[in-house]
Amino acid sequence: MRKRLSKQEKPERSMLPLRRILVILIIFFLIAGMIGVMASNERLMSVKIVLSSGYEMNVMTTNKKVSDILAENHIIVLEDENVTPDADSELSDNKTIVIEKGIAKQKAEEIFFSSEEILQSYTSIVEKIITVQEEIPYETITKDVSNGSSTTQNRVTQIGVNGIREVTYRIKYQNGEEIEKTEISSTIIKEPVNKIVEVRTRAVTSRSVTYVSEGRWSYSSEELDLLCAITAQECSSSYEGALAVITTACNRAQSSTWSKNGTDPLSQYKAPHQFCYSIDSYWVKRLNGNYADYVKQAVEDALNGKRNHNYLSFRGYQTSGSVKIGGNWYFNAMN
Repeated sequence: MRKRLSKQEKPERSMLPLRRILVILIIFFLIAGMIGVMASNERLMSVKIVLSSGYEMNVMTTNKKVSDILAENHIIVLEDENVTPDADSELSDNKTIVIEKGIAKQKAEEIFFSSEEILQSYTSIVEKIITVQEEIPYETITKDVSNGSSTTQNRVTQIGVNGIREVTYRIKYQNGEEIEKTEISSTIIKEPVNKIVEVRTRAVTSRSVTYVSEGRWSYSSEELDLLCAITAQECSSSYEGALAVITTACNRAQSSTWSKNGTDPLSQYKAPHQFCYSIDSYWVKRLNGNYADYVKQAVEDALNGKRNHNYLSFRGYQTSGSVKIGGNWYFNAMN
């Protein structure tokens, strides 16, 4: 016969499966929680931050970008501070952020070269030996012979002339451009002649008059100074050169062909487009005795009848039938 269960035994058997279910659920939640904690621990890391003051702090974070880590820890980088690694970068392997005082670092600018530019940089260097002539500037020497006078004037007693030297250079070229120049040797061909200026006591004179032979021409001291200044500007390399210039003006003054420009040397000097007086104003700097003594001597000699040629014109370059005197070439021309 089957045994019948009493009413009291039925509840105990029905509660057993329920307990098993609760235990399984509890175990499931515990395992899920542990897995979540382990996953969270894998993302969380310790980062050292060294401030510009030297203070060090360790923080826990799941971020990898430097700027995000600084932001979540409320750290502001000032304009005069640098961050290593860069704020826009991710953490390096040492998991350290260093903030230092200093000018903000600039990223190096990338420069790209074309293949043609790269090939040009390998162009061979050409070396040449070149010999040239160069001027040696003269020096100006001032001599004070005024004996302490309060009224002085400068007088050029020797005209300065540049010297010449021959120099040999080794020059390197690349792509047609000079990249290096080295002097190998130098030889002086012509020594420079120093300009000598004397500081003299200014002579206080009245408007003196200079007469030529037979009283043909007469000039005041100011006019004589102008004659000398123009003569010196045209040629002041030597006495003969200066005499040749003033002789030309005297020849014209005594020539019927050139009488339209005046009958005395100064008028000939002032005629339009003939001498430097009307062409430029460089002669002005020679006024007040700023010319060599031999220039004045040449002018005075010419006014008193001395001549060193019979020509009526001159140029700075050679022409057919011309003769060189001083630094100019002399010839005859009707006008």
